Amino acid sequence: MTAAQPRPRMLLAGFAPAWALAFRAAPGHVALDLVLTVAAGALPVTAAWFTKLVLDRVTAPGAGTDLPLPHLAAGLALVGAVAAALPQITQYVREESRRRTALLAQDRLYTAVNTFPGLSRFEDARFLDRLRLAEQAGDGTPAMVVTSTFGLVQSLATGLGFFGSLFLLSPPMALLVVVAAVPALLAELALSRRRAAMMWLIGPVERRRLFYSALLSDPRAAKEVRLFGLGDFLRGRMLAQLRAAHATERETDRREAAVQSGLGLLGAGVAGAGLVWAVLAAGRGALTAGDIAMFVAAVAGMQAALTGLIHHLAGIHQHLLLFGHYLRVARAAPDLPVADPPARLPALRRGIELRDVWFRYSDEHEWVLRGVNLTIPHGESVGLVGTNGAGKSTLIKLLCRLYDPTRGAVLWDGVDLRHVDPAALRRRVGVVFQDYMSYDLTARENIGMGDLDALHDPSRIEDAARRAGIDDVLSALPRGYDTLLSRMFLPEPDDDGAQTGVVLSGGQWQRLALARAFLRHERDLLILDEPSSGLDAEAEARVHASIAAHRAGRTSLLVSHRLGALRDADRLVVLDGGEITETGTHAGLLERRGVYARLFALQARGYADELPATAPG
Repeated sequence: MTAAQPRPRMLLAGFAPAWALAFRAAPGHVALDLVLTVAAGALPVTAAWFTKLVLDRVTAPGAGTDLPLPHLAAGLALVGAVAAALPQITQYVREESRRRTALLAQDRLYTAVNTFPGLSRFEDARFLDRLRLAEQAGDGTPAMVVTSTFGLVQSLATGLGFFGSLFLLSPPMALLVVVAAVPALLAELALSRRRAAMMWLIGPVERRRLFYSALLSDPRAAKEVRLFGLGDFLRGRMLAQLRAAHATERETDRREAAVQSGLGLLGAGVAGAGLVWAVLAAGRGALTAGDIAMFVAAVAGMQAALTGLIHHLAGIHQHLLLFGHYLRVARAAPDLPVADPPARLPALRRGIELRDVWFRYSDEHEWVLRGVNLTIPHGESVGLVGTNGAGKSTLIKLLCRLYDPTRGAVLWDGVDLRHVDPAALRRRVGVVFQDYMSYDLTARENIGMGDLDALHDPSRIEDAARRAGIDDVLSALPRGYDTLLSRMFLPEPDDDGAQTGVVLSGGQWQRLALARAFLRHERDLLILDEPSSGLDAEAEARVHASIAAHRAGRTSLLVSHRLGALRDADRLVVLDGGEITETGTHAGLLERRGVYARLFALQARGYADELPATAPG
């Protein structure tokens, strides 16, 4: 058993939660399914007995029951009619139960996922593999556990009925059929473990296959795929992953085919031996025609019931193995410790301090930040400068408490962020990330994602768009702010004639992301990570003027590779190799002739060397 697979104790512990989830979602349907299952289990035995009585009444009128033949025939016909209708009714009840259970299971799963306050799990490939299996398990496993349990009950009811009937005719044969089922049970349980392990094994392969297939169909990737001729390359990668998954599945299927073929031959041998005995006994006059019919039906019915019993036991076993992934995600502890009770987060009055902060993503990774000491005073703006990989984005993640420092502390007016509710902290922060999101939603919803309370307040949405310099663009769209900013979906799913949405340019998306941050203008801390990297020079100038007006008197952290955008910050901080190497004003850092001065000179030279003498100021 691999470390990724649930242990037997966990396997048994998952049975009750799966049942509880299904019963909570659809109690009436579960109860009705039980009634229908018991009825379905009794029908084959009832039909066999009616058949025996009819045959005995016809061939030996004085033997067996005194019920008139028409009554027996009517009873047999009624059993047949119920048997014909019952599967369809049961199927509907089970499908409705599955839908309701899947809805509740997915709700609980993503409620749990949303409680993870940090980013570490979403940057962990093993967790993402487990989450994919948890999604699959939540979609149908609890309902399947209930269905398989009821199938177990049905097979047990049918099997006991036929066992009693066969025991009356031949006790040794009844016991032989039961004993012959033991190897089948052990083999099926082993196969179910193997199939569950296979699903975990091919999880990473399946995720990579989905990644490549998504690139082949994603409109955002279509330009480069066609321009660079990547289609065949990505298709080859996708098919290679699919072949790898199929090879693993094929090996499991071959093993199952071999084992189940052997089990089938064993069952056929037992049934054949019993049939020879019954024919010989009938020849001696020990069995009637009805007895032979009952014997054949009982052997076949008992074997089918035992096969069903084993199948449902193996099914429950496999479903619970998969459900273990669901439970491990749904019951996972927060990836960041949350104090209970959390400390009160005061209104920012003094500032934010990083005190001897060290950070790395795991013990196997190099240090990203090394002994960082930094203060962001209340009401002032700090510009953070550094080359790629210097640790700027990581520092922002710590300020938002998406990670905790490995060593040291981040203090908000003296309060360690580890002691604060992360949700309370994030309500006090406005951020534009360098890798901002572009949602396949309307323009209004894209801005409203910054503060859901403003989603239905047009004045706040439009004011934020004006501050970001995107209002004119959004107002001119076909449906204004209600225009869908995507061509992946139709604006109205039921309108076949609807036009597809509009796709913004990179700079327009960046201004829209900036509008999301402006929507949170009353927050204590504003963080802008490369807020104008995709803008043209004129748009950048307007945006920075708006940013400067917006952050006047506010506590803010600005990050940009364009040093001219940071020169008017109250203080500049240079981060190099995870350490703060310089700090001061723009003029002061130029005088020091250090890293900042070198970077600024390189950028300025690129413009100054080409600047015409008549260029406007």
